[in-house]
Amino acid sequence: MAEKLTDIFGMDVFDESTMKERLPKETFKALKKTIENGEDLDSSVATVVANAMKDWAIERGATHYTHWFQPMTGITAEKHDSFIAPAEAGKIMMEFSGKELIKGEPDASSFPSGGLRATFEARGYTAWDCTSPAFLREDAAGVTLCIPTAFCSYTGEALDKKTPLLRSMEAVSKQAVRILKLFGHEEVTNISCSVGPEQEYFLVDREKYLKREDLVFTGRTLFGSMAPKGQELDDHYFGSIKERIAAFMKELNNELWKLGILAKTQHNEVAPAQHEIAPIYTTANIATDHNQLVMDTMKKVATRHGLACLLHEKPFAGVNGSGKHNNWSMVTNTGKNLLEPGKTPHENIQFLLFLAAILEAVDDHADLLRLSASNPGNDHRLGANEAPPAIISVFVGEQLGDVLSQLIETGEATSSKQGGKLSTGVHTLPELKKDATDRNRTSPFAFTGNKFEFRMLGSSASIADANVVLNTIVADVLCNMADELEKADDFDLAVHDLIKKTVTDHQRIVFNGNGYSDEWVEEAERRGLPNIRSMVEAIPALATEKSIKLFEKHKVFSETELRSRVEINYEAYSKAINIEAKTMVEMASRKFIPAVIKYTTELAGSINAVKAACPDADLSVQTSLLKETSSLLAEAKTALSNLSAAIAEAATKEEGKEEAEFFHFTVCPAMAALRAPIDTLETIVDKELWPVPTYGDLLFEV
Repeated sequence: MAEKLTDIFGMDVFDESTMKERLPKETFKALKKTIENGEDLDSSVATVVANAMKDWAIERGATHYTHWFQPMTGITAEKHDSFIAPAEAGKIMMEFSGKELIKGEPDASSFPSGGLRATFEARGYTAWDCTSPAFLREDAAGVTLCIPTAFCSYTGEALDKKTPLLRSMEAVSKQAVRILKLFGHEEVTNISCSVGPEQEYFLVDREKYLKREDLVFTGRTLFGSMAPKGQELDDHYFGSIKERIAAFMKELNNELWKLGILAKTQHNEVAPAQHEIAPIYTTANIATDHNQLVMDTMKKVATRHGLACLLHEKPFAGVNGSGKHNNWSMVTNTGKNLLEPGKTPHENIQFLLFLAAILEAVDDHADLLRLSASNPGNDHRLGANEAPPAIISVFVGEQLGDVLSQLIETGEATSSKQGGKLSTGVHTLPELKKDATDRNRTSPFAFTGNKFEFRMLGSSASIADANVVLNTIVADVLCNMADELEKADDFDLAVHDLIKKTVTDHQRIVFNGNGYSDEWVEEAERRGLPNIRSMVEAIPALATEKSIKLFEKHKVFSETELRSRVEINYEAYSKAINIEAKTMVEMASRKFIPAVIKYTTELAGSINAVKAACPDADLSVQTSLLKETSSLLAEAKTALSNLSAAIAEAATKEEGKEEAEFFHFTVCPAMAALRAPIDTLETIVDKELWPVPTYGDLLFEV
């Protein structure tokens, strides 16, 4: 198997080894300089690369190519063009020019733009991102050469997730290199942000999935009573993988490995029917591309196995939802991880400076981090005792916590706690090396050895937004630190004082305790940490004077781009909740209420029949059941009318903030009011009459 895996890994990727084999040496060297050092790409190089890429793709059966990009819908987009060009005598030839590789022109008016593009302003451009390798994808349409690209408007603004990410990567690299030069590392010319996104998801039977309009239209169940068994026994977590799921995972791994995606870990997650896949780390840009491919591939492979892959953050009430843990670190071009503390972190001044910078960045811009993890689905998770709280804090662990305490209290760190050995008490088991600190799964931003794990992201979200924010806020603090240290007469003394001052000023952001507890909410409020409870309340952070200054300083976003994204976020929220609300009205009107009426009619008929046959029979149970059902039916009908009225009123609100706030504060409660009686009725009405598969059917019958 190892030999076979080695043979297939990366076979569908125009990666470095393929380029080295197929490109002339000078062309390959020039392209490598562009990729590694950010040097401008010569058009003649692009022409040679395009021809080699075309030949490779055609040999593998490709007939079309596409500029594969990531608009602000959060998913990917593509327009396919064939390689054919007319030749003499009615024949064709296969062509792909450097110009076609470098630039595409999709319609920019129909993607979210937040006012950057009007309907009549259609022109937009896709630009080849040579730092992320092209790949082949095979489906019912055949084999297509996919070229990762950035997407911008005719007037130059970024209309995608990739462009700001690439800008932010350049920003943090520039500032980190400045710091490293001060420590004498002249050999370091750039740093890359390394990311490994863990991906959680649900798998349910596809036939049952298609019988639920809420799953089809919104990705989550808008109605549903909990099954008798949920996740309370913890028996699904890391449990034996069912055969049907294992077959899915096997094919998924093969497809991902062909695409050069380092799929490493797979297991059952906490909730029934929930699973996780995790890759090995790679650069933030490629990790973002790969995660989009992972989500897309999971859905396609699931369909082939008669399954549906659910990526919504909360597809089922009452059991854990799904997140995406973003493991982030910084690595130099010489291969050194800047977040590696070493065995004695109290002596590792360079590490402590970068740690202090991250603490300051997270503390000063917690609102932006909170927004970067926001979408309508994630509102159901954050702070719900299954995911990190909505309050941003940083877990550093016992070892680093002790080092920081020494710095704050005495101004000097003289020791580091060590892990020691762990004895199991069983002689036949080996003695285990114990880490210097425990882990904390309740922390939204946790140091986990040589990286930070940002645990708040939703399972359906692009990881680009979070990494744009992380890169930029850290770049800003590093920039300020470099400005100060470059002027210092005594660098050693200045860096020592800067670390002490920074960790002292921002110690409020460090919390190693239980993030799920009510006590932490109260403590966080005393510390002055923001508690932003919803996406709608998080959106304004993007266009504050502070945020505009931050992003413009590092050339990641212009003010125009930021304000456009505010509007896009409000619009996305409103549309998502509107679709959910209308789906609830549809299902309640055409499925649940008719089913309950049928049940009550049959129950009333049964009562009358028994009364006619036996006038003295005790009908108290049937009568009580009929009254309870009729009462819940009336409650549901009233709630349905209220929700319909709320949807109609939402249409009168001004687009943007006003509309989104109305959906959040008025429509969402109306949705909950309709769900409550319907879910109770599900536990009463004859299962044969219930019009949709239940939680028990979906979660346990796979």
